[in-house]
Amino acid sequence: MTLGQFFETVSNQPNIVLFYFFALPFTAFLSIIFGKNEGHLSPWKYLYTVLVYGACIPGIFALTLNAYLFLFERQPIMQMNMFTQILPILCMFITLWLVKRNVSLNDVPGFDKIGSLFFIITVVISMMWILEKTNIFVFTFLPFYQFVLMFVGFLILIRIAWARMMN
Repeated sequence: MTLGQFFETVSNQPNIVLFYFFALPFTAFLSIIFGKNEGHLSPWKYLYTVLVYGACIPGIFALTLNAYLFLFERQPIMQMNMFTQILPILCMFITLWLVKRNVSLNDVPGFDKIGSLFFIITVVISMMWILEKTNIFVFTFLPFYQFVLMFVGFLILIRIAWARMMN
């Protein structure tokens, strides 16, 4: 099954996707009610970890997919898929907002690694977009040392983000 076929299947049968992306914020809301001011304690912080990862992984994937489709494929905004391109991002932001109301995100185990992952993905997509926009004609006007410095700078940013993610 290709990614396109998966998105088509999800669009044709959205019940499971809708349930998933509404259950995450609803669970976060219920945890605010039942675990008021106890978010930093052991059972609640692991629930928040599951909620944050469950919302951020599809949300970051949707942001990355949108960046790819708009920057590289030049997809019109009116052809966006609500279930695969918008709903995961909305779910991520709503879930993070609700979790943040009851617990500091620094107390959620592994949240710093998600931020580093998002930074790495952003740097890599930026580097790919710059490389795609740079063609042979531009190379003749761009001094080679500037291109090498820019490329090395991107690699250093990726290395720093990777080191932060592994700590």
